[in-house]
Amino acid sequence: MPKKYDAATQERALRMFDDQAGEYASVTAACAAVAGRLGLPKDTIRGWVRKRADQSAPGALSASEREEIKVLRAKVRRLEEDNAVLRSAAVFFAGELDPRSR
Repeated sequence: MPKKYDAATQERALRMFDDQAGEYASVTAACAAVAGRLGLPKDTIRGWVRKRADQSAPGALSASEREEIKVLRAKVRRLEEDNAVLRSAAVFFAGELDPRSR
């Protein structure tokens, strides 16, 4: 069962990450260093960093918005396929009804 950390601990970890992120080659390494100093799991800090980046980035989409876009794109694709079938059927039947083709 995951532990719940208070907001003060989270803010402190994020401040430490911001201060030390430039000293490390990757975000994971910086998170591991901060985690070692605070006695927290590195994945917890990495999750907080990722969540903050998702929320603060201008134009960034949340996970639910990305999922909704994925569903809507699939729906658009199906509708475009349906329209193509209907278009070809309309051309076929229009040719059958054309008196010049008899």
